[in-house]
Amino acid sequence: MIVERTENPIWLSNAYLVADEASGKGVLIDGNDELGPLLERIEHDGIEITHVLVTHPHGDHVAGLAEARRKLGDPPLVAHAECAAELPDEVAVTLADGEKLEAGGVEIEAILTPGHAAGHLAFLVEGSDVFTADVLFKGTVGGTMAPGGSGFADLKASVMRLMELPPQTRVHPGHREPTTIGEEWESNPFVRVWRGLEETGDEQVTVWDRAARLKLWAPDYDGGNKAWIVFADDGLEAIVGGSQVVRG
Repeated sequence: MIVERTENPIWLSNAYLVADEASGKGVLIDGNDELGPLLERIEHDGIEITHVLVTHPHGDHVAGLAEARRKLGDPPLVAHAECAAELPDEVAVTLADGEKLEAGGVEIEAILTPGHAAGHLAFLVEGSDVFTADVLFKGTVGGTMAPGGSGFADLKASVMRLMELPPQTRVHPGHREPTTIGEEWESNPFVRVWRGLEETGDEQVTVWDRAARLKLWAPDYDGGNKAWIVFADDGLEAIVGGSQVVRG
């Protein structure tokens, strides 16, 4: 199976080509406005793209997809029904949790993973590779306050559901480099807390001029930090970028 990634140098967001070498058919997963290398590989290898899959509708994950689809002969767009209205092109195939798509010899299962976005999907390919977009990254997890986010409880449940996959499952996130389920089970700071292996903190901080309690301060994919916080005024739990947190 071919798995090739491009990364946008500004957003650090990933787009993927996944193809079956035997059949010469495959799919694109997400856009990032840096699809040129993937299109070149498709043309060079003569790969037929049967579908274009979208994990969620945020701009850094759909940029360039419309133009790429035109160059590829307009293969059908695939997403969760809750995302369809937010995408610039018509969604031809909607996938619900657990539904499968056969794409030229490649079996793809949709896993509903809300939190960062309400209709967010992860895609499990051939049972060996999972494309997690903005829910699970190497060493961290997605935020819950982005537009369309469905909240902390959903994000935590989604991450821990992914942790039920076999440890050797390769994880291809929406930003930066790949990892494995086993690696995240053992070393991801959020997962370790949710497994009961580590304690949370109690530091008083400010987020968007609102008093909050900092439960976890962890690395993020961009070299910064991610923060799990609880707002003092309404008790809302959230995961936000570290740049939003005023400490000390």
